[in-house]
Amino acid sequence: MHTQRILTLAGAGLAALLLSATTLNAKTFVYCSEGSPENFTPALNTTGTSFDAARPVYSQLVQFVRGTTEVTADLADKWDVSEDGKVITFHLRKGVKWHSGVNGFTPTRDFNADDVLFSFNRQWKPDHPYAKISGGKYDYFSDMDMPKLLASIEKKDDYTVVFTLTQPDAPILSNLAMDFATIQSAEYADFLMKKGAPEQFDQIPVGTGPFQFVTYQKDAVIRFKANPTYYAGKPAIDDLVYAITPDPTSRLAKLKTGECSYIFGPRPQDLEEIKKDKNLTLLSQPGLNIAYWAFNTKKPPFDKKEVRQAFNMAIDKEAIIKEVYNGAGQPAKNLIPPTIWSYNDKVKDYPHDPEKAKAMLKAAGVTTPLEIDLWYMPVQRPYNPNAKRIAEIMQSDLSKIGVNAKLVTYEWGEYRKRAQNGEHMTAQLGWTGDNGDPDNFFFLRNCASAREGGQNITRWCNKEFDDRFNKAQQTTDVKTRTKLYEEMQVIEKEDAPDFPIAHSIVYDAERANVVGYKMSPLGAHVFYGVDMK
Repeated sequence: MHTQRILTLAGAGLAALLLSATTLNAKTFVYCSEGSPENFTPALNTTGTSFDAARPVYSQLVQFVRGTTEVTADLADKWDVSEDGKVITFHLRKGVKWHSGVNGFTPTRDFNADDVLFSFNRQWKPDHPYAKISGGKYDYFSDMDMPKLLASIEKKDDYTVVFTLTQPDAPILSNLAMDFATIQSAEYADFLMKKGAPEQFDQIPVGTGPFQFVTYQKDAVIRFKANPTYYAGKPAIDDLVYAITPDPTSRLAKLKTGECSYIFGPRPQDLEEIKKDKNLTLLSQPGLNIAYWAFNTKKPPFDKKEVRQAFNMAIDKEAIIKEVYNGAGQPAKNLIPPTIWSYNDKVKDYPHDPEKAKAMLKAAGVTTPLEIDLWYMPVQRPYNPNAKRIAEIMQSDLSKIGVNAKLVTYEWGEYRKRAQNGEHMTAQLGWTGDNGDPDNFFFLRNCASAREGGQNITRWCNKEFDDRFNKAQQTTDVKTRTKLYEEMQVIEKEDAPDFPIAHSIVYDAERANVVGYKMSPLGAHVFYGVDMK
């Protein structure tokens, strides 16, 4: 008995030594992320947190060149566009391998056209076997107007797929590089349906991407391992770990001790400290983003333009920039940032004028004290480093014009769902562009997205704005599009469905031994192509 115990302990010690030897030889990269994903199917999600969590596993037909908004090949190695812009023929890459699933799935074939049809038809066709799995809400697909835009998607052969559109669409290829257009395995879906566990499809991801999913523990960790058969070559990193760390101070502490290789969004007040630390590198770039405060135009008194204009004058924007952004942001006057083409710098912002705001409310028939809610986000985002503090500044400013604002928040997924359903009177939100096209910002105020569950949480629908939006989508002439977008910014400013807060500079930080990481202007965190010295 005693001898057996010694042997067991020796065996355990040997196992530990072997494990540590394996770990020493393997390259483990730890990303300290800011939150838990809702699931691992990008088509079901709208937040960067969930997209980032799924991104290592998957591929799209086309992708953005790392660190840019330029579209390049991915699962489609080439494509042809018809002269009228309405037919796109994708020629698919051959020999692309699917991952095996940690739930017993082993692929019997390579990626092919059936997977493309499965992935798009799930979002498009209500009778698709997976259409209603996991709640079956495909906000991005709808908000990109795909149901209206698609006439058909046809499989010509195993490696040729033809998309026919109802009209030409300038941003279509950029849109197809976005996360909602991720390609998933039709064979895996079939395997789980036969097993009676289709909901596992969105929780245990199987893809063709550079990393394979290993495990996920909610609010704690996501683990991936390198995909040795990835078509573009095995990643330099062996193990990719997402250490979920919502608090920015904790993320920085972990970076300093080496528990993290890379962190999201350090606090503005910590930037100098990071710059001085020789073991760390601070990364930054102007954000393709906007933070805004949305007024629900379906709820009085925000159904009146004059009231919305008055609220724009009530808030001291410069004070918010100074206190919350700490030099890492600039005041916003338009929905799109100045870093994107078609930005209209001639638009004049509303001045901070509490007395005029009070007079306008009175003229609009609003009696004070007025009670409203002011929703603030429970998470830190690249465009908003401290939503609660911004809400407190707004609350204080509003009290000076006779408005009592009750601060409200919810868990992030719940917050967005409730806001998209229009429960709020006013709510903070924001956006980081998905594809570098102005269309990707302006859809946030178009009529199609003002539906219940849509991403236009102002519920504002202006025909002049919408007509220009639709015209801009249907022409590839940049001059024409620019003119339409400039006019849209004037219309939106006058109608004031929101209070644009700021465009931020985006900061991340990494250990000094990390090489090859490229910040994405689209806010995506991509770890393929990264190595460690």
